[in-house]
Amino acid sequence: MFSVEERDETRRRLRALAEGDEEVAGAAITGSEAAGTADAWSDIDLAFGIRGELAAALERWTGILEREFGALHHWDLPWASSIYRVFLLPDWLEVDIAFTPVADFGPRGPNWRTIFGETVTTEQNAPVPQDDLVGLAWHHLLHARMCIERRKPWQAEWLISGARDHVLALACLRLGYATRYAKGADQLPHELTASLDATLVRSLDDVELHRALGATIDAYRDELRQTDAALAGRLEPMLNELVG
Repeated sequence: MFSVEERDETRRRLRALAEGDEEVAGAAITGSEAAGTADAWSDIDLAFGIRGELAAALERWTGILEREFGALHHWDLPWASSIYRVFLLPDWLEVDIAFTPVADFGPRGPNWRTIFGETVTTEQNAPVPQDDLVGLAWHHLLHARMCIERRKPWQAEWLISGARDHVLALACLRLGYATRYAKGADQLPHELTASLDATLVRSLDDVELHRALGATIDAYRDELRQTDAALAGRLEPMLNELVG
């Protein structure tokens, strides 16, 4: 694994390269480093404001990461007008760089520290909508029951686990914590998360899948009563039917 010193030196080199790139109009440190919560396991998160076409900048910087830093793999996550290119370096050092048109270069959340360049006011990233989480949860519970009956245990397990994730996200949304990628889950009250232990699938036999499904339905019902009591009342009979 990488050391903190190796990570910090890599960030310093990337920053120097960005300052010397005429096509990079601005750069910022994002993520945990900008928030002041970085630890020995944190990766490198940067944002670049790009003049010209993003495709050319992505190709050029991919070459830099491969030649200068030995990048082993990369993949993209589009978000609004940005493309986040995620690089894997040796020793498991991850480097995430957001490539954004200069006209949209600015913070979309609180974890941002400008290195150089001008920023603009941008629309802040919104949490996952409540209706999406509510709907995805009941969808996963319904299809988990179907998969158990169809003798598709791996898909059933995936759906039960996914429904639990949506319950966690609903609780995070209700209490004001981050909803994406379970980033707020460990800030939830212990009594809430402890009750979700029963939703973990411990084997793929039918009895265990039904048990975990029932526990997840109970957790969903309890959370829904706090987020949308009227809908919880409407869904109650149907949720009970899934347990059967």
